[in-house]
Amino acid sequence: MDFPFDMNALFPERITVLDNSLSAGRRAHGRPDPLLQISTVIDELGKASAKAQQLPAPITSAAKLQATRHHLYLLKDGEQNGGRGVIVGFLKVGYKKLFLLDQRGAHLETEPLCVLDFYVTETLQRHGYGLQLFDFMLKHKRVEPEQMAYDRPSPKFLSFLEKHYDLKNSVPQVNNFVVFSGFFPSRSAVQLRKVPPKKPEGEIKPYSLMEREVVREEQRALPWPFVRPAGPPLSPPLLPSSPQSRCLSVGSSPSRALLRPAVAPGSPSHQLNDSCRARRTSSLNRSRLSFH
Repeated sequence: MDFPFDMNALFPERITVLDNSLSAGRRAHGRPDPLLQISTVIDELGKASAKAQQLPAPITSAAKLQATRHHLYLLKDGEQNGGRGVIVGFLKVGYKKLFLLDQRGAHLETEPLCVLDFYVTETLQRHGYGLQLFDFMLKHKRVEPEQMAYDRPSPKFLSFLEKHYDLKNSVPQVNNFVVFSGFFPSRSAVQLRKVPPKKPEGEIKPYSLMEREVVREEQRALPWPFVRPAGPPLSPPLLPSSPQSRCLSVGSSPSRALLRPAVAPGSPSHQLNDSCRARRTSSLNRSRLSFH
């Protein structure tokens, strides 16, 4: 892919590794990298890759690379285009958290290194450039092809993997990623970072002795009747007999007789009581005699 600026000055190495800083490594002539030109190259390559894969939108761009921790490997041919060089293709990889199914259908939560985008210019395909680019990435990441996951690989890419790396027995997944049979036996490798399980929640324990004492102190500080005693409730003390005290007992203790004031002997009330008691006694005796 041709650009109106010098690729050899922009990318000094044959294969350049770019991260979210968009730095091309060694500076040319001690000057900072022209980020605008690097961004233009990445954006145009992303558009060409999306068109070749018939995707609705590019999945690779300078802005997306800056927002992630992915790595982009960019390959150039420095002898073409009058010595200014051309971009041959690129390969983007990064770690992704995935939920995968192994051969037995068991679920596995893991975070492998994934191939996210891979593109070689149509006019330069079948010249060994893709193999050079892919081998460089494997050595740089120290990973084997079967230890990786592949995001929506095209039929050409699947044929490439089968031809050069003998990857042909894929394990069906429910997402867009493809893994091969050698992926799961090697899941303990350093490049396959297994997600640690979540810590189980602790059991609910009763209050400790110190917490119980705090609760008791809080209850003692509350005014009556908000305090809940530990034992059965105590009855309030009896007050001296008065109309007010008799009114308080109404309804709360219906079986208890009302208290009556004492009557002095010889008073008119005392004589009236004696007369009533005598009449009740006489009537009771008459009823007994008539019964017999």
